[in-house]
Amino acid sequence: MRGSVGSGVSGQSSVEAALLLPAVLLVVGMLVQPVCVAYTRVVMHSAAAEAVRLMTTSQDLDACRNYVLRRLDAVPPAALFHVGGREDWQIDLTPPGEGSAAEATIRGRVRPLPIGGAFVRAMGTGDGADVEMAVRVTAELRPAWLEGDYGEWVCMWG
Repeated sequence: MRGSVGSGVSGQSSVEAALLLPAVLLVVGMLVQPVCVAYTRVVMHSAAAEAVRLMTTSQDLDACRNYVLRRLDAVPPAALFHVGGREDWQIDLTPPGEGSAAEATIRGRVRPLPIGGAFVRAMGTGDGADVEMAVRVTAELRPAWLEGDYGEWVCMWG
């Protein structure tokens, strides 16, 4: 008698687990996708902001672009975070001109899970299976009253 009661309890918990497990996995799947996309956007924004600061002091756009690519290496090469490899990032850099601000734009694509696709599409624009995310940072880091250029500052402070 004792054995039949114990097996009935384990059978009930197995049925409950079988009913509950898909719901739990669905909720976890819906939470994972927005977190991965938010992480990618944070890294993209940080890299763009640092590129703007770097362009204020450097005239070498290739070095700045390589720096941004190194920063974007923090994004895992999984379609959930970023589709394509390092060469798939689109980086547009506009150095500061006379009286204008520096601008950095970074574009990348993610492939959302079928579950969280609606949430991800709200964070970017989509065409087909992939969603394009773009981050643009514009800043004028040098005040108008400051005279001279970076080369003169280096010579002055030696």
